[in-house]
Amino acid sequence: MKPSLPPEALPSSPLADGPPGDSLLSSFAASYAGIVAFMAVVAEGNFAKAGDRLGIGRSAVSRGVQKLEDQLGVRLFSRTTRSLSLTSEGEAFHAHCRPGIEHLTQALDGMRELRQGPPRGHLRVCSAVGFGRKVVAPLLWGFRAQYPGIEIDLVLDDGPTDFTSDRIDVSFRNGRMEDSQIVAKQLFPMQMLVCASPAYAQAHGLPEGIDDIAAHQCIGFRFASGRVYEWEFKVGGELRKVMPRAAVTFNDADLVLQGVLDGHGIAQLAGYQIFDHLRAGRLVACLAQYAPDDRGHHLCYLHRQHLPSRLRAFIDYMTAATRALDLYGTVPPIGAFQATQ
Repeated sequence: MKPSLPPEALPSSPLADGPPGDSLLSSFAASYAGIVAFMAVVAEGNFAKAGDRLGIGRSAVSRGVQKLEDQLGVRLFSRTTRSLSLTSEGEAFHAHCRPGIEHLTQALDGMRELRQGPPRGHLRVCSAVGFGRKVVAPLLWGFRAQYPGIEIDLVLDDGPTDFTSDRIDVSFRNGRMEDSQIVAKQLFPMQMLVCASPAYAQAHGLPEGIDDIAAHQCIGFRFASGRVYEWEFKVGGELRKVMPRAAVTFNDADLVLQGVLDGHGIAQLAGYQIFDHLRAGRLVACLAQYAPDDRGHHLCYLHRQHLPSRLRAFIDYMTAATRALDLYGTVPPIGAFQATQ
């Protein structure tokens, strides 16, 4: 999430009226406004928008940053008529300042919530596209019914979540979580299964081993980053990745699923997408004994000591609601399908 800088974060500091000669207090009072102006410029990308956000003029923001740079003896921004970017010193200073600004903002939010009663406010939520459509979005109506004072902005994006730049409060991510800067709460394990339609299985059979995949028509999936998904398996306790030659590749998981349902080939898909189709007999699964077991569906947020009540309410509600869904179950055995042929 970008640093949240409400107008209250730019008061005329009472420290300015402290005892004469107190260098520590006077130094803080002199630099506080400049720090807030600096953080606002980083958050908004330019001085004019920072001024709008703080409720002051562009020139006041510029003067505040200039005084801060003079006090520190370094340039925090590289400025041209067309661009604005942080210097290396500016990046380091921003990294040190951000936790303090966030704590101040949380304190202000906490006091407002105590004064205002039930959780309220705005949450910006991000989710992988397929999981967001099938799982997250349908649950938002129940959450809103329970917490009508909280507004939700849901963004579907298969790319990595940038909590700061995109102002994301909470994100639903699939797979393996390796970012130590975020809290990743696993909702439930994520199963990846190779599946096909009964018509395809009857016409072409199903792979009995991983090496048999090469003989089949495969449908691929491309991530938002441009990277093509490698099918993953666990063999002898070790992860094995396979890049099958795909007849068709989509950058939308729903299109991959539809291609499999229509009998055009096989694909490895997340269990939450296919288990209702497996139960209904519209799909059959294979190679389940090699399915990886170290992936999961996670609810992620930046680590904070004191979460706003609206965010705590959302995390608690969605954790309970997603775990209550019957998204996974026992994979129908291949033999059950073959016995009907």
